[in-house]
Amino acid sequence: MAVAAAAGGGGGGRAQRSGWLEVLVRERWHKVLANLGGEALVLSGEERPDGAAHNGLGGDGAACRGAEGGGGAAAVRTAFTDPPEQVPEAVSNKKRCVKVLKQELGGLGISIKGGKENKMPILISKIFKGLAADQTQALYVGDAILAVNGTDLRDATHDEAVQALKRAGKEVLLEVKYMREATPYVKKGSPVSEIGWETPPPESPRLGCASADPLSQLSLSIHRDKKTIPLKMCYVTRNMTVSDPENRLIEVHSPDAKHTVVLRSKDSATAQAWFNAIHSSVNELIPRVIAEVRDQLGKTGIAGSREIRHLGWLAEKVPGDNEKHWKAVLVVLTEKDLLIYESMPRMKEAWFSPLHTYPLLATRLVHSGPGKGSPQSGVDLSFATRTGTRQGIETHLFRTETSRDLSLWTRSIVQGCHNSAELITEITTSCTYKNQECRLTIHYEHGFSLTTELQDGAFSKTIAQYPYEKLKMSSDDGIRMLYLDFGGKDGEVQLDLHSCPKPIVFIIHSFLSAKITRLGLVA
Repeated sequence: MAVAAAAGGGGGGRAQRSGWLEVLVRERWHKVLANLGGEALVLSGEERPDGAAHNGLGGDGAACRGAEGGGGAAAVRTAFTDPPEQVPEAVSNKKRCVKVLKQELGGLGISIKGGKENKMPILISKIFKGLAADQTQALYVGDAILAVNGTDLRDATHDEAVQALKRAGKEVLLEVKYMREATPYVKKGSPVSEIGWETPPPESPRLGCASADPLSQLSLSIHRDKKTIPLKMCYVTRNMTVSDPENRLIEVHSPDAKHTVVLRSKDSATAQAWFNAIHSSVNELIPRVIAEVRDQLGKTGIAGSREIRHLGWLAEKVPGDNEKHWKAVLVVLTEKDLLIYESMPRMKEAWFSPLHTYPLLATRLVHSGPGKGSPQSGVDLSFATRTGTRQGIETHLFRTETSRDLSLWTRSIVQGCHNSAELITEITTSCTYKNQECRLTIHYEHGFSLTTELQDGAFSKTIAQYPYEKLKMSSDDGIRMLYLDFGGKDGEVQLDLHSCPKPIVFIIHSFLSAKITRLGLVA
């Protein structure tokens, strides 16, 4: 479920900020305190006797989607998703012993409430889907934990119970008893516990060293009314999934692209201040992410490339008539390719299977600047790329969040194209010239050459050779023919490339652009 929130203000610096917000969960507004640190956004439940202040959402169901993955199954089992009537009658008020094998990533996979100080038993308030407790299929939200590996918890405080569970080792024997009458207490409390965010390990371990995964530290929530949202590789944007006519919303999307928290501020200026602070925190973590990915991938590289030069989230325009239809994509620039992913790869193998791979040498920047539609009152910063492929020209329109982002991405793509030209140096392709099978070679330094194909052990023969400065014009038919006019007595050279000529046309452009830039003829 996506979660909308309304802010009541807040102050702070660029990357540190604190203030009250209201979190919309299941069509009710609940006041929480938001604290932004360098690496996380923490939402803390407001302590009130009646649970929370709230207002109705009305008919805007758009703000209630996103945290459900796959076939609609919530990532967390709670008293709302597992009501008492779904618990077998045979289980009620009977002691049971359940053996749980604690996972290296994710621990037991439960959250607890209660304790002696609350005059309540230790109760399981959440069970994380796919983790150890859930895998037993024998534990329920509302189970009271009476003992852990023989240690009696019936008179334990909340903190004592947490420590007992932490010390329990890998094999944990829980003595439990389902308490139907405790369900209202399990349901009660801060709605921040209902915010879907953490993707259960092992689906999304930390890049690099898994033992320090902040997500695994959240799997056993010792702060029952607090939600910590790690900002590393979150996508912070505006006006994407929820309509924002008052320009007061901020959207924070999870790295796995399954969850969204939407924050709403009391006014546009406060929303912009929150956005700037969160966005800055996320950006400052990107160099660390790149270093972690490099360590994770090692010498194998990424999808045929050796290293990552830049990565980040962009909004991509979805083709169609709807001008406001954008989707989040993760874009990665390597030394020679532009890669597009639907979400942040967590496992090493996922890096090898991007949604799209475009050679920078065959890609050009064709548009940069304000476009139609606006996440920030007329400030919509977009750029477009075109890539020559064997299927023709593929165009992508992207939107950044700030002018600084726009400058960084466009500069990185142009420089990446030029660096790729110097790195690759030359390309060659088969073709037919004057009814003769040949090979066309385009060299970054030496220009164009046509040679005969090798046959029966014979050496290839150079038919023609032209430097770049002799090229007067190039064109193509978009199907298979490439036309190169070098002037002189031969006139136009007509080459049948046997497939769409667009990749070669774009590569010629990239070589020329790189050479011109190297000579300092353009800024």
